[in-house]
Amino acid sequence: MLNNKKLTEDIKISVARSLIEDIGDGDITAQLIPSSTMSNAFVVTRDPAVLCGQAWFNEVFRQLDPHIKIEWLAEDGESLEPEQIVCRLKGSARSILTGERAALNFLQTLSGTATTAREYAKLTSEIDVTILDTRKTIPGLRLAQKYAVVVGGCQNHRMGLYDAFLIKENHITACGGIKSAVLKAREISPERSIEVEVETILELQEALTANVDMVMLDNFDPNMIKQAITMNAGKIKLEVSGNIDTINITQKAIPGIDYLSSGGLTKNCQAIDFSMRLI
Repeated sequence: MLNNKKLTEDIKISVARSLIEDIGDGDITAQLIPSSTMSNAFVVTRDPAVLCGQAWFNEVFRQLDPHIKIEWLAEDGESLEPEQIVCRLKGSARSILTGERAALNFLQTLSGTATTAREYAKLTSEIDVTILDTRKTIPGLRLAQKYAVVVGGCQNHRMGLYDAFLIKENHITACGGIKSAVLKAREISPERSIEVEVETILELQEALTANVDMVMLDNFDPNMIKQAITMNAGKIKLEVSGNIDTINITQKAIPGIDYLSSGGLTKNCQAIDFSMRLI
């Protein structure tokens, strides 16, 4: 679950890093403009989208020039139409142009993530199942993309390797089996939830016997999923994962499955085309 305090700090760090990589030791092109020049600008979307990333956009200009005034005409989570103006800016022309690309980079990436999440959510809106993201995020933007997934209408899986056990194939191999891996997990941190990834019906039986909190059915076909639901008989939560996309998601959303997880929410998102124009 997203921690608001951590997210706020992460926004500051992500923005600072983006400004360092873009500006370096100074924006030489912006120096063409007199420092006293004041301008108005607006940001418009060229694509249909779900808006996301206002806090990152605002933070870019807060760090560059806190005198820049930003008026938002749409909110995070709002559906946008092509050519819709999403915000207006007023202040130093130099500052606006220096921050333009960094601000739009956050807006295009996070709106792209939220837009993808909204599509997944709509496809399963009539089905009693929760769509989860994964750790397949853009490096350095984990919390940002996790936030965008929620804005789009889906939910977060674990934030990272620290907040829940997810015992996968390689862990099982290294530990010598599901049972031994689960026992060790309970010894290390008994209060944390334990999920085990299984690839066969036999492994599912082992996981059920080990009394875990949740099982991830990895790359199960619909018939195997139905068999797993019958075997589980509602004892624990079941998650289906493995190459889930907008084409096959409804085939995997079988009654009795609690969660569907897809890396496509964050790694396959298409950036939204936003443009900034000075008036």
